Amino acid sequence: AETATKYGEEQVAIWRRSYDVAPPLLELSDPRHPSNDSKYKGISPSDLPTGESLKDTIERFIPYWKSEVEPQITKGKKIIVSLHSNSLRALIKYLDNLSSEEIMKVNVPYCIPLVYELDENLKPIKHYYLAPDEEVQRVIEGIKNQTKK
Repeated sequence: AETATKYGEEQVAIWRRSYDVAPPLLELSDPRHPSNDSKYKGISPSDLPTGESLKDTIERFIPYWKSEVEPQITKGKKIIVSLHSNSLRALIKYLDNLSSEEIMKVNVPYCIPLVYELDENLKPIKHYYLAPDEEVQRVIEGIKNQTKK
């Protein structure tokens, strides 16, 4: 709500849902800059992302998915992946072969596991959430309202 008040609901929605528009980057002096997080100790601040679009997330995440996760799946292993919503949107876009416009309409409910069943070519057979439809829709409605003032 604070960001929507400062920048407007439409702009926040663009940052959250567009494919290639990133929010304003964090300045090094900003206390939220990742260099202030102890888990990034030893990494040059210039190597840390300070804001990214879905396109940036895809460029960072999908090569990892292809090199580390897909080989395990092809070996017959069952894989559990825990992702933040934007990384999960990147994976959904990739697996479901969604366009940049289609992925903008996808709302990923938080804290509800999403299961993908893949064929031998790692193409989705089906996917579903491990919660009743009513619960999934309730959480999605809450997500839609996050960009409101």
